[in-house]
Amino acid sequence: MAWVVFASLLLAIGAMYIANWHIDHYAEKFVFDDYETMPVNKVGLLLGTSKRLRDGSVNLYFKYRIEAAINLYNAGKIKYIIVSGDNSQIYYNEPIDMKKALLKGGIPPEAIYLDYAGFRTLDSVVRGKKIFGQQKLTIISQEFHNKRAIFIANRYGIEAIGFNARDVSISLGFKTQMREKFARLMTIFDLYLLNTQPKFLGESIQIGLR
Repeated sequence: MAWVVFASLLLAIGAMYIANWHIDHYAEKFVFDDYETMPVNKVGLLLGTSKRLRDGSVNLYFKYRIEAAINLYNAGKIKYIIVSGDNSQIYYNEPIDMKKALLKGGIPPEAIYLDYAGFRTLDSVVRGKKIFGQQKLTIISQEFHNKRAIFIANRYGIEAIGFNARDVSISLGFKTQMREKFARLMTIFDLYLLNTQPKFLGESIQIGLR
């Protein structure tokens, strides 16, 4: 019995390593740290996260993603921003929190589009095409997250690049980094075995017509 558990553990670790390597290897050429040298796209997809941590302190992932989106917009690298996040609870609304932060940072309201059904990264990316009609996207998040999102985008026929927001230190972001390892393995299952689709779709939204 012990050898079965050991073999299963080795298999899981091996599968996780391969999944992470595969995603990194594919996406590394599509992510950028310098917004001045990256290509221009009409639309940026800002991936949601909570504004605050459970202890009430500022979530640096949130803070740095907002800063990255503002920098991209001001540099003329994107014209519109889809803010995609979780709105599954009455007192929890990632898109609204991010919109408020973008407005405070000087982004005009007509440049911001809200996607309330970005429950997972896959949902956010695929809805960018199926709901918002975009074949090309600039994804805005931390590098590890951008790479997974770009990998998903490629599978669904979306030309995506990523702008890497400032990352969080290992000490503060350790749990997130560990969750990412498992999320990448799940992404492989979603894309190649389960053919996972967004939880919700709905009516199309045309960007730039309001």
